Formats: sequence, C-alpha cells, structure tokens
Amino acid sequence: MLNHPGDILLWFIVFLFSLSFHESAHAWTSERFGDYTGRYQGRITLNPIAHIDIFGTIIFPLIGILGAGGAMFGWAKPVETNPLLWRDKKKANIMVSAAGPISNFILATVAFVIIKVLLMSSVVVGAPGDSSPIDVVVPAVGQASILVPIAKILSVLLELNIILGVFNLVPVPPLDGSHVLESLLPYEMARAYAGIRQYGIILLIALMWTGVFGYIIRPVFAVVGNLLFG
Repeated sequence: MLNHPGDILLWFIVFLFSLSFHESAHAWTSERFGDYTGRYQGRITLNPIAHIDIFGTIIFPLIGILGAGGAMFGWAKPVETNPLLWRDKKKANIMVSAAGPISNFILATVAFVIIKVLLMSSVVVGAPGDSSPIDVVVPAVGQASILVPIAKILSVLLELNIILGVFNLVPVPPLDGSHVLESLLPYEMARAYAGIRQYGIILLIALMWTGVFGYIIRPVFAVVGNLLFG
C-alpha cells in the first residue's frame, strides 16, 4: 500500500498529468470527426484544472488508497461532445471513447521503452521486494543520485498508465469501455445495457473493494514484467 507522503504526492502528480493527457485525447479525437466542443471548452490541454472531477479525481482515488490495498486510480471530468457534429457517428463514438485508454497505453509504452533501454544499459535494475510498491526499477549501485527520482517517475508513469488504460476499458459506466461496448451492441441490447448506467459508480466501488479489478490487472502486470525483466 502507498503510505509514504512523497510517494503519494508523486503518484498524484503523474495521475493528474495522465488524466489530462487522457481527456485531451478524447477532445482531440472528437475534433478529428468534426466536433470542436472540447476545444471551445478548453479541454485540449494538459492543465489538470480543466479536467478535475471531484469524485473521480479526488474522492475515488482516496477510497482506493484507504480501503482497496493502495489501488489508486480514477477518472477526470468527462469531455463533452456533440454527436450531431460527428462524421460517421458510430465510428466516431468508438474512436473518441477508445482514445482515452489508447493515450494511457501510449504513455505506458514510452515509459516501458525508456526503462527497457536503461535496464539494458545497466543504469537501473529491478526494484527489490522491500521497495515502495510504486517502484518498478531503481538506480543500479554507483549511479548518480539524480536517477532516483527519474527511476521513480518512470516507474509510476508505467504502472499508473497501465492501470488507467485497463481500468477505463472495463465496460462499466461511466468508463470508456462502456461507450465502446454500447456502440457495438445491437440496438435493443444497447438500450438494455444503458439501463445499468445509474448503478455505474456502485459497480465500480464494488470492483475495487471485492478485488475483482486486481484479478483483471495482475495478469497484465505479469506480462509487462516478463517483457521488462525476462
């Protein structure tokens, strides 16, 4: 569990950056299909103030750290779109919804590549078992002290964006995966599926507190770990 104030602060800074990147991707992709609502509302920006949602960005992550084994994740204020302005509406709905998780996987990939290069160069090594839970790698013995925060930032960027990407693909409202699934379902099934939207927050909290999301994310981390260190 995250319990060191410095680790929590670092996690939260990377969290805000990653969410801002995520929401900007939604707005930017919607613009590609003809809807400029996100740009007009100032949502194509990395300034976190434009994206903060009190529950998803503040309260929900605190629930995670206090009661779900330190599994801190959440979401930002949804980007408003005007589907009437979209070209190819079904494709637009899928692509705009998927753009958020894809943006997180892009950030995770960037962090992964940098960490892999540093590992191959023996600049960093895998973190020992007693390290902070957000440490994936730490500087090798004899390396400059400046590498300590760099290794920690890269570790958080990789781990957090894998969590955010996978989490947002879960098909539970209001997450992005629910919009993608709803677009792919036949009309009658989509209408029935939309009926669970009012219970979405309750279902998300249940996923956290019952550990179900842990069962989803652990195999992903295992594959990434094998690719990094195997």
